[in-house]
Amino acid sequence: MDFFDNHKKLFFTAFLLFAGLTLFVAIIPALRNQSNNAPLPNAEKLSDAAMKGKAIFIANGCVACHTQQVRNIDMDKTWGNRPSIAADYAAIKRTDTWRNTATLMGTERTGPDLTDVGNRQPSLDWNLVHLFNPRTVVKESIMPAYPWLFEVKPNPTEKDIIVNVPAAFLNGQPGKVVATQEALQLVAYLQSLKQAKLPDGTATPEFIYKRVKKETDATADTDEQTIDGAALYAANCQSCHQANGEGLPGAFPPLKGSPIVNGDDLELYVSIIMNGYDARPEYGVMAAVGTNMDFTEKEVAAIINFERSSWGNEAKKVSPEEIKKIMDFVKLNVTE
Repeated sequence: MDFFDNHKKLFFTAFLLFAGLTLFVAIIPALRNQSNNAPLPNAEKLSDAAMKGKAIFIANGCVACHTQQVRNIDMDKTWGNRPSIAADYAAIKRTDTWRNTATLMGTERTGPDLTDVGNRQPSLDWNLVHLFNPRTVVKESIMPAYPWLFEVKPNPTEKDIIVNVPAAFLNGQPGKVVATQEALQLVAYLQSLKQAKLPDGTATPEFIYKRVKKETDATADTDEQTIDGAALYAANCQSCHQANGEGLPGAFPPLKGSPIVNGDDLELYVSIIMNGYDARPEYGVMAAVGTNMDFTEKEVAAIINFERSSWGNEAKKVSPEEIKKIMDFVKLNVTE
């Protein structure tokens, strides 16, 4: 049994066995996986700015608190229109030959999932304010601030991107907060995170463990019961306009006592919700929240009715039918 007494033969045999197992158990399946899974046809490639922003996202430890995976359980439906599939991650490649990329899917969800954040919150102004100090827009946020991604300049130039930070968060520093190139690149990456739609004819994976809704009185108004305007506001509007409807001075306008909220120009009101609004230089640009989130006329009516009956506002209630007519008209004008 010379074989067992020869350390060289034992070492090389063990090495070959290990190498063979690695090849057949890890390497070949990984290569087959890459060839079998490709990005979805309408998935957009990252721009140069977004690629650099991805590196900043990883370097600043964002992967430790934010996932990029919508699980197939109903509670994750708020993060995307469908559960994530292998094709969603097919474009994530190694950093280079020697370095793998970070696990962008994440392992812990301390903060919200970012799979579809480019659609949920596409506003450049909001993202910059949020990065400078998350407490400016979400009072209870535990996310760390990233002030090193910004500069405070007494006299910004025309090329500078000014961030409308409320004075209370400047700690008495004179001047204007200006976004650095790194901040803009990071936001470019966040804005690129959009869940691609499946090709036509492809079955959409279902969410499981769906919450069972309680049966309601058949004589009750089901639309009023099933669509919660307060919840829609909290999920889509509150981070800018705040829970008290007072907005943020210099950043986002108040809805409390707003002439638009309390006024009779429903066409303007609906257009702002669906298509966004540019109120510069007084406030930041509002994204097309309604269009990005595919709001129906019932959801828009629910939000409007909540805003019109909150914070002391006492405007006339609207119906989904009249909102539907306005939405069709607004959409027609936008496409033309």
